[in-house]
Amino acid sequence: MSPRPPVRITDRHQFHTLIDARSPAEFALDHIPGAINCPVLDNDERATIGTVYKQVSPFEAKRLGAAMVSANLARHLRETFADKPANWKPLVYCWRGGLRSGSMVTWLRLVGWDAQQLTGGYKYFRHHVMQQLEALVPQLQLRVLCGATGSAKTRVLHALAAQGEQVLDLEGLARHKGSLLGQLPGIAQPSQKAFETQLADCLEQLDLARPVYIEGESPRIGRVVLPLALVERMRGAPCIEVEATAPARLDYLLRDYAYLGDDVAALSQQLDRLRELQGNACVARWQAWAQEQALAPLFAELMELHYDPQYERSQARHFHGWPARTRIACADLSDAGIAQLARQVAALHQA
Repeated sequence: MSPRPPVRITDRHQFHTLIDARSPAEFALDHIPGAINCPVLDNDERATIGTVYKQVSPFEAKRLGAAMVSANLARHLRETFADKPANWKPLVYCWRGGLRSGSMVTWLRLVGWDAQQLTGGYKYFRHHVMQQLEALVPQLQLRVLCGATGSAKTRVLHALAAQGEQVLDLEGLARHKGSLLGQLPGIAQPSQKAFETQLADCLEQLDLARPVYIEGESPRIGRVVLPLALVERMRGAPCIEVEATAPARLDYLLRDYAYLGDDVAALSQQLDRLRELQGNACVARWQAWAQEQALAPLFAELMELHYDPQYERSQARHFHGWPARTRIACADLSDAGIAQLARQVAALHQA
């Protein structure tokens, strides 16, 4: 029988199921989009095998590991894979395309399924992600959406997407709104690797001949860092500024950040980070409003004293096309107003 040709990462869509055989902790840190986690060793088992390998012997580690892997594979065959048809074709990977995925592929093939192993495993996939970011980012025809905090830029991006335009929602990928108070309640940010994986996956789906709308961001969104090439591409792209009125922005912020009133302690802690910039008296006043859940005066002063001055200083310094930006005035950030803003933004490219 002739040997099977190697399966590359670009071949993964030819398979019915993509299986990550690594531990749950490895999978949570990052994984190939669309993969399901069917570990042959769980977190504790993997740690135990590593300890035995170092402190006892490689042989004992392999003997114990074989027993653990066999038990886990039996469970997957009884439960996870129980409903798979005879023509099921899974692709399996582990860290480097070694023993863990190899063991699973062997047993799946013995059953009769056409299982194959991803060449190079996750390690090769990670190399592929970085290659894709390096190759695709310089080709992006970005249109950068700017505007002071509360201008509903992310919502405008969503409206543009709903209208058929291409968007890159970095804050959505980072699971963070990008501002001082941008941490989403109960939602952890992805790891740096997972963020880059999602970003590369989004870029691969874009038509590079068409414009891509993106929100003007700092190099860091929460604790996630943007690729330097993307930051540079963004800085040199044409800018579109949403000039929303202060009342419209305040009204939008009160809707968009209403959940902050549910965790007064966390809000006060976040505000405490502004003491050096704004002084003790100012922050104490803001924290008192936070304790009272008085978000309207709090957000109004945050806009006036913190967000707006920061915005005005940063835009001209960071965006090369800022002096030639296109401005769109707006006094309505309701759902209908945001949809209209998106149509105005899209019309700029069509004109």
